[in-house]
Amino acid sequence: MKRALFICTQNRLRSPTAEQIFASWPDVETDSAGLGNDANTPLSSEQIAWANIIFVMEKTHRSKLSKKFRPYLSNKRIICLDIPDDYEFMDPVLISILKVKVGKFLI
Repeated sequence: MKRALFICTQNRLRSPTAEQIFASWPDVETDSAGLGNDANTPLSSEQIAWANIIFVMEKTHRSKLSKKFRPYLSNKRIICLDIPDDYEFMDPVLISILKVKVGKFLI
């Protein structure tokens, strides 16, 4: 079972879209969170412990993740998707990009 955690800044657009898209994939469980101070779901150490693969949307997210949660990241696979904050929730273009960039890691 793959446990995929998707992280963006506010957990309002990109990471919830990814969580919803991949939740229906076989043998995949999903969760999402944000690194911003006023994120809808602020990232927790419990979420990191649960995940066996972590996707961040931008390089700045990887940096913030490493600074704030370094003790919890050993042996965690972190993948930067390089998806800018240019999309609305469930935007068809965002969905297509996510399927191309994330799909290969969840097969």
